[in-house]
Amino acid sequence: MTQKTLPFSNEQIEAIAQKYGTPFHIYDEKAIRDNVRRLQSAFAWAPDFQEYFAVKATPNPHIMKFLAQEGVGADCSSLPELMLAERVGLKGEDIVFTSNDTPSSEYVKAKELEVIINLDDSSHIEFLDKVAGIPEFISFRYNPGPMRQGGNSIIGNPEEAKYGVTKEQLFEAYPKVQELGAKRFGIHTMVISNELDPNYFVETARMMFELIVELKKTLGIRIEIVNLGGGIGIPYRPDQEPVDLEYIGAEIKKVYEEIIVPNGLDPLKIALECGRVITGPYGYLVSRVLHKKEIYKNYVGLDSCMADLMRPGLYGAYHHITVVGKENMPADFKYDVTGSLCENNDKFAIDRMLPKIDIGDLIVIHDTGAHGHAMGFNYNGKLRPAELLLKSDGSIQVIRRAETIDDYFATLDFDVI
Repeated sequence: MTQKTLPFSNEQIEAIAQKYGTPFHIYDEKAIRDNVRRLQSAFAWAPDFQEYFAVKATPNPHIMKFLAQEGVGADCSSLPELMLAERVGLKGEDIVFTSNDTPSSEYVKAKELEVIINLDDSSHIEFLDKVAGIPEFISFRYNPGPMRQGGNSIIGNPEEAKYGVTKEQLFEAYPKVQELGAKRFGIHTMVISNELDPNYFVETARMMFELIVELKKTLGIRIEIVNLGGGIGIPYRPDQEPVDLEYIGAEIKKVYEEIIVPNGLDPLKIALECGRVITGPYGYLVSRVLHKKEIYKNYVGLDSCMADLMRPGLYGAYHHITVVGKENMPADFKYDVTGSLCENNDKFAIDRMLPKIDIGDLIVIHDTGAHGHAMGFNYNGKLRPAELLLKSDGSIQVIRRAETIDDYFATLDFDVI
């Protein structure tokens, strides 16, 4: 069986589990820092390149704080995410606010912080103007529809996605916000998620660069910043290869020099809003085997469940599993690896070939550093686990404590007897 490696020894993770209890998510700070530096290096050629970390992937201020130390901004989509970004010291154009079906309070906060407001729909122009006023710098999210083929089960096909404005609406929107006082302009798109083909992102850049040229020629609008979105995938399966970030950067540079430079639009700031590829491979859900059940299939029951990692149950997503201490044993047992929710899709793996598992074994589920803890919930009264940080110096820091029964009852107007 092909293995994925871990950033800690078997003895270390067992000691951590003994000290803090299971389940928990743990993140590797050094690996995350090294990874974001690699992305920045791949785009070092680009004028004022900016990565805005997609806060929704891993909304923990400790992680956001050390990413900010690396020069990373924040891509936010709600009021709490804006407040997280503010509290870690980000401000102004270090933050992009892209949301949909947005309430007035969120636009008011975004305007107060002077962040880049990226409108999801042209009908929001009047709404924003009414509740907060049109800022000097405004951006729009573009949905290319059938012009851009692709999509997957996570984000859907562009023409069926609820996000963004059409090309026709885009060409009406910029003059409208200009009349209302906007003086600086950006543009954004996000049309794929968890994509492993690097050429997809190069093609998206070409599409956006050509659109920027057309906007200049048709409307006289000069775009200052193009946000190419995120969507760069990670190799969840051991036989998959990681996306070549250096290739993406080099190929987009060629397209930039082919389209942007000769049309007099250089410098154009290029931005990304990656989340998954930044933290995803460097997070792990650590659980203990509680039960084994043998009926029509063989089941291994963990002390974690879908409330701790939703992706397998929601998307049928694959997450690799390591049985600690049994990495070199033959994977000759077939299991469904399950949690305790009263839902039959509460399974981390189905028909997975693994070494023989015993009650008490420590299980590490890989690649949970993005859209793992963040998608947690309290169905069945389940309490969300702690988040730990494996710091660059090798020490362990609790960056979010586990929820307690008191937390569960805290929002209820009910006296506990």
